[in-house]
Order: sequence, then structure tokens, then C-alpha cells
Amino acid sequence: MSIGDSTNHALVGVLYRDHRDWLLGWLRKSLHCPQRAEDLSQDTFVRLLSRGELQEPREPRALLTTIARGLLIDHFRRSALERSYLDELALLPEAAQPTVEEQALILESLREIDRLLGKLSSKARAAFLHNRLDGMGHAEIAERLGVSVSRVRQYLAQGMRQCYIALYGEPT
Repeated sequence: MSIGDSTNHALVGVLYRDHRDWLLGWLRKSLHCPQRAEDLSQDTFVRLLSRGELQEPREPRALLTTIARGLLIDHFRRSALERSYLDELALLPEAAQPTVEEQALILESLREIDRLLGKLSSKARAAFLHNRLDGMGHAEIAERLGVSVSRVRQYLAQGMRQCYIALYGEPT
């Protein structure tokens, strides 16, 4: 552990001690699920620990809220994705439904895809999904998103780059 690591750990420890209860209360109001609030509270501090060198924040609650809000958005997006998948699955005849184990693997794959595409802007993500899942062409996507065809090409390139990174890692 380097000196910077121990300084970061100490700073996060102080933030945890001084603001954890407040953050947990804020998350409980947003989630109405004490267990999920507890998980996201812990994830907020883990996210802080994984950052590079930290400076003592002037507004620690604003920092914690910003991190926790991002985690909440990710949580709600993943929950909506899972609900959509399960709703579509319910429409299949029972004989065509995947096993519970296959469902778990599919959901995990969907979460991973969502995580990777979550790094894109909302329009880039929408363009990529319209193209790959809905089979829409560039002009149709441009019209739907209210952007130029060349912008759609840029969005699709961004999506393909994320796929490349997922398969092969960051290009050097």
C-alpha cells in the first residue's frame, strides 16, 4: 500500500464515519428497500476507494450524493432491463422458456451489455440498439433521433468500439 492509498483509505474512513448514516437515510427514501439502500451505500464508498488520489471534498454530501445517484440510475436501469426480459419471457409458451439457470446466464449477459453500453450517450446507445436489435437503417435512426445520418454513423462506431473493448480490451 502506497502513501496515497493510505491517505485515500483514511479520507474515505472519515467520510464513512461522518456521513454514512445520512447517505443511508437518503438512499432509503429513494429506494424504499433497506437492503438495497445498504448495498448502494456500501457501493458508494467502494467507488470512492477505487478512485485515484482523493482530495478532501469541500461538500462531502454533494460528492456522496453524486456517486450514489449514479449508482441508483444504474440500479433502476438494470431493474427495468430485467423486468422487460422477464415480461417478454412470460409471453413464450412454457415449453420454449429457458431453464432457470439459462435465464440467470441471459440476465447476467444483458447486465454486462447494459454496463458496456451505459458508457455511451443516450442517443449513441439508442442508435446502436435500433441498428443491432431492431434492424433499422441509418436514415431511419437519424429521423427517429432527430440527428444527421453522419451522426448516426458516429454513434454506431462508438457502440462498435465498446463491443471491441468488451471482447479484446482497450486498444493500444
